[in-house]
Amino acid sequence: MIGQRLGTGIVIVGALALACGAFGTTAVTAQGQQTAAQGRAGAPAGAPTAPAAPQFPAAIRADVLRGEYGRYRANNDLLSYHLDVRVDPEKKTLGGKNTITFKMLADDTRIQLDLYASLAVDKIVLGSTPLVYYRQANTVFVDFPESLKAGRTYAIDFYYSGMPTTIGRFGGFTFAKDPAGRPWIFTACEGEGAAIWWPNKDQWRDEVESMEISVAIPNDLVDVSNGKFQKKTDVGDGYTRWDWLVQYPINNYSVSLNIGKYEHWSDQLGDLAMDFYALPEDVEKAKPQFAQAKDMLKAYEHFFGEYPFKKDGYKLVQVPYTGMEHQSAVTCGNGFKNGYGGRDWTGVGISPKFDFIVVHESAHEYFGNAVSAADVSDMWIHEGWGTYLECLYVEYMWGKDDGLKYTNGYKTKVQNRTPIITPHGIHREPPQDMYFKGALFINTLRSIVNDDTKWFKLIHDMFQKFKYQNIMTEDMVAFFNAGTGRNLTPVFDQYLRHTALPVLELKFDEAAGSVSYRWKVDEAGFTMPVRVGSKDAWQIITPTTDWKTMKTPIGTDKFEVATDLYFITVAKS
Repeated sequence: MIGQRLGTGIVIVGALALACGAFGTTAVTAQGQQTAAQGRAGAPAGAPTAPAAPQFPAAIRADVLRGEYGRYRANNDLLSYHLDVRVDPEKKTLGGKNTITFKMLADDTRIQLDLYASLAVDKIVLGSTPLVYYRQANTVFVDFPESLKAGRTYAIDFYYSGMPTTIGRFGGFTFAKDPAGRPWIFTACEGEGAAIWWPNKDQWRDEVESMEISVAIPNDLVDVSNGKFQKKTDVGDGYTRWDWLVQYPINNYSVSLNIGKYEHWSDQLGDLAMDFYALPEDVEKAKPQFAQAKDMLKAYEHFFGEYPFKKDGYKLVQVPYTGMEHQSAVTCGNGFKNGYGGRDWTGVGISPKFDFIVVHESAHEYFGNAVSAADVSDMWIHEGWGTYLECLYVEYMWGKDDGLKYTNGYKTKVQNRTPIITPHGIHREPPQDMYFKGALFINTLRSIVNDDTKWFKLIHDMFQKFKYQNIMTEDMVAFFNAGTGRNLTPVFDQYLRHTALPVLELKFDEAAGSVSYRWKVDEAGFTMPVRVGSKDAWQIITPTTDWKTMKTPIGTDKFEVATDLYFITVAKS
């Protein structure tokens, strides 16, 4: 993404971009000091030291290293991971290796991987050859003794160990205890990044095509990870290895461990396997609550088609935090209550009818896991659409009126402080408006289309087109432009790249029986239809940024605008 225009006017070019490419030329000591001599593993005696990297603001170092898709990421395409780890609940450590298989897209001698600085790199090998590596922040640059050739496939083994960091809202990687005092270990690292507990190419653009996950844990515990369960093997020292196979592309942050004294039960939705896991004491509460997942999946399949990870199955796993969209292993810690922890989430009396966490986190199986943003700046593709799927679930279960009521309940949560799309190439999570304003914007798109048959075909086809891909907002805009035959680019940009909502300005001349109207917006060329007049006889007008006038028998006070169908502001004068 070097040189792309960013939402705040920043352009990653020049020194900053070059710094991204040169970060690996220095190392970081345990004390965080930069040095050219330390951090080289496997370097032959007398090898030249690396030149110093350009300086840049320390505050954004880790964000740029993680967020920018620079030369040493772009030169290769991930094919598969085999993560093979051993977790020790008593010592609160883990260790093992990740076998990373990739195809080179260009001749080069270096690739960029990631592992938090709090974890040790034990060794990185290509076959039996130790590889030189450099560490900077949470990034690991791996050098090869000879140039890797474009078009060829390679596999390296990345060995590591240590005590993972517990940070963030959900912990990242957490060694905890359940209420009975038994080990309860879990991962949730979307914000922090998967490199907080295992080595990988920790970015959003490139995903492996498949993955094996092997987790060795004490014999009396259960591991629930992503994909289809393969087998468990007693390794003979009080530990059992659990093997899982992911048969689809997967986000790094979706890769998960859920280790505890779980009990398991199962169900079927047609030929889709549904598996459920809860602590022994909570099984009777969990069974009726988790059963909601079946109707939820029916709703999502109704609108978007078959569950996207059918070969891996659908799992729902109890955890002690609120929940996370781990692919094919969705986690839920909503207290076995409807709403959000028993609260009416949107405040309109509908969310108490269902388990909000089950419905929202599972929506990400479609948007987030199957259709994924290629950059965190476009995270609204996950959260805006995930929130809109809640609204569609309500509509499927209780009708269109309740769906619309639930959708509009989100208006009180919108802040309109910063744009939803953040600068590309810097890993910073967008504002929470990506959820609420994002869903209300999508509902506005539905009203622009103004034909539900066409709308539902459009969103179904959009999902099918982008399934198992990593896309940008521009890809989605192009799809909707083509599918509607309209230039919706200014509409997308106004809602996603600016803070203010479109303002429909209305000036009434009651003596002449007329009203003048226009859109007040940031985007040049903005035009959007809107329903006005009275609810029993809406009239569709298509304002632009220029004033237009029409006759109306309705006075200022009684002239209405369908603000439940369009997320806009109305200014009358």
